[in-house]
Amino acid sequence: MPIIETRGLRRTFGSRKGAVEAVAGVDLAVEPGEIFGFLGPNGAGKTTTLRMLATLLTPTGGTASVAGCDLRREPQQVRERIGYVGQAGGSDLQSTARSELVLQGRVHGMRKPEAQRRAAELLALVELEAAADRSTGTYSGGQRRRLDIAIGLMHRPQVLFMDEPTTGLDPQSRARVWEEVRRLREDGVTVFLTTHYLDEADALCDRLAIIDHGRIVIEGTPAHLKRQVAGDVVTLGVAGDREQALLLLKAQPFVREAAAEDGLIRLYVERGETAMPAILRLLDGAGLELREISLTRPSLDDVFLRQTGRSLREQAA
Repeated sequence: MPIIETRGLRRTFGSRKGAVEAVAGVDLAVEPGEIFGFLGPNGAGKTTTLRMLATLLTPTGGTASVAGCDLRREPQQVRERIGYVGQAGGSDLQSTARSELVLQGRVHGMRKPEAQRRAAELLALVELEAAADRSTGTYSGGQRRRLDIAIGLMHRPQVLFMDEPTTGLDPQSRARVWEEVRRLREDGVTVFLTTHYLDEADALCDRLAIIDHGRIVIEGTPAHLKRQVAGDVVTLGVAGDREQALLLLKAQPFVREAAAEDGLIRLYVERGETAMPAILRLLDGAGLELREISLTRPSLDDVFLRQTGRSLREQAA
């Protein structure tokens, strides 16, 4: 049985201009013990979906179950079985990490000795023992993020929701958070995370769904999604008539797909190393000056571009 399952999940917000459908009918099935990613640009509906599943927002429509409990009928039971790591974090900057963890355990009904033992266990797990009795206001961004994860795990949840877990972190801190997320999977915790980082989704997620304008446009493993974009990707820029260049290249038998975006032409070809010399000859014969050209293997950004007509990398920037 899926540990998270949704059918037609929706959320509409009111505004002066009328109703805004932030999530427009999401169908999901997340298996126990996997890292499931929600990939999409800001405003796509990732956080709204996650907040509904964590019982922080009431759905406008549809059904969902989390950890065996109905989201609408059993919200308290859902809360008892999940952990939540929000974008802003939840620790008090005046408190110590140890006291924050013990407080979280007490909120979840632990006796004080049990909460203290669990806090010590988690401080060791996220490597914060040396800083455990300092105020969290003195922590680096990476240390605070690891504390947020520990707070979310205090009551041993079956599912941990993480909203943009590495936004704003330096590369070293991001790598440490990734290690923690992988360790959770090894311990049998299901992790549901949102991100707009392509490398994060590719490196961490067992499966992911790409969401845009409140709708899931494609779902699968990162490898499966990238296989949907067959062949190699050649990106080039020309000086002169870009439309002429696009039509010329689009008509070639070695070009499977062609599109123009942000002043560049993107071609999907079977073999990039043989296609590039042919492209150069064609442009030269047509009197079109080549300004730049690059060859890459398909990425999750290519998947997003193919499904939506926009580059996720550009949207994130």
